[in-house]
Amino acid sequence: MTNEPRTLMEAVRYFADADRTLATMVSLRWPNGVYCPTCGRTDVRFIATRKLWECKEKHPRKQFSAKVGTIFEDSPLPLDKWFVAVWSIANCKNGISSYELSRAIGVTQKSAWHMLHRIRLAMEVGGFDKFTGISEADETYIGPVAGNMHKHKREAQVRGSGGGYDKTIVMGVLERTTEEAASRVRALPIRDANKANLQRVVRETVEAGAVLHTDSHWGYKSLAQDYAHATVNHAVEYVRGNVHTNGIENFWSLLKRGLKGTYVSVEPFHLGRYVSEQVFRFNERTDNDAGRFQKVLSSVVGKRLTYQDLITHGAPQGAT
Repeated sequence: MTNEPRTLMEAVRYFADADRTLATMVSLRWPNGVYCPTCGRTDVRFIATRKLWECKEKHPRKQFSAKVGTIFEDSPLPLDKWFVAVWSIANCKNGISSYELSRAIGVTQKSAWHMLHRIRLAMEVGGFDKFTGISEADETYIGPVAGNMHKHKREAQVRGSGGGYDKTIVMGVLERTTEEAASRVRALPIRDANKANLQRVVRETVEAGAVLHTDSHWGYKSLAQDYAHATVNHAVEYVRGNVHTNGIENFWSLLKRGLKGTYVSVEPFHLGRYVSEQVFRFNERTDNDAGRFQKVLSSVVGKRLTYQDLITHGAPQGAT
């Protein structure tokens, strides 16, 4: 984008122009020229009065907009409101609640909630190169805090690991900062913190032979067969020379700050998308606001989340 906005205020002014907003969407979605999303034909005709394109091939849905095939599809909201929402969630360190967004752009809380979940879907990391540097693996528990419960409820419900009832486990792996790049993380909910799940995530994320640091959890045992595996016993110490898991634990503090401070209560079957949101902001933290905004917009194609799918209860997002 030329003369691209650098702040939220500049973005609101910049995208108030509908033609400029459409041009931005087109340039990020079709950098090599507009083509039909149904058949791929490139000699399409633009209908300026309706802001639509028409394919010359005879097939259903020969007319299409820039929203078709993206997270924005079937949304009656104009792109300028969508772009403000994308800018906000991509750049607010602790996220933005649906209530706050609804007041900011003038939509209902229900619409804002759906919008934010659609954007989180675009923020999810697809394929990635395995970590080759020094990596840290750890798990955390997200859910009710035992200390906030009434004594009788706590005695009846609190059990097992994590100090609370009905908690969701999130597994994470962080690659430390190297000479080439800042640290990056991968995290996702898992059903159980058993040996099979923990080691599978590690093997999918970290290249064999790399240096791996974990705590003394029994589930990480035997990883020394494939990694230069070192552990730190948190009952005794948190750092031993260069061996620690402080990096991934710092990410957990960022994640929980957003969940507890901004979103307050998150259902387990939605948690995966909230984790993806924080992973995106962490991994792109060295970029500027405009850069993060453009990266999200570049990932909106081929992803769709209807309201019915959103409210249907299922397994935790990304769980195994």
